[in-house]
Amino acid sequence: MAARNFFVRSPKEEESSAAIREAVLLGGKNAAIAGTVVAVPTFVACRVLPWAKHNLNYTAQALIISTACVAGFFITADKTILRNARQNTIGRRT
Repeated sequence: MAARNFFVRSPKEEESSAAIREAVLLGGKNAAIAGTVVAVPTFVACRVLPWAKHNLNYTAQALIISTACVAGFFITADKTILRNARQNTIGRRT
């Protein structure tokens, strides 16, 4: 006997998955941009500045760059999801 699915899909579920897909796509783009923007000065500083050359090893450099990437992703994804939720709320009022 086939298992029955007792979950009922809401009519907004397709819109919700599209909004999440959009948030992930925009977050990924901004993460790549943030990583590139932070990587260049980090690498230049580690070659030019004596303090950075002495104190920032490869792990520290990777941590600096990945922190910027993660922050860019989550901030953008959060703003995108909140913008979509706000538009849905405004759409219900009218």
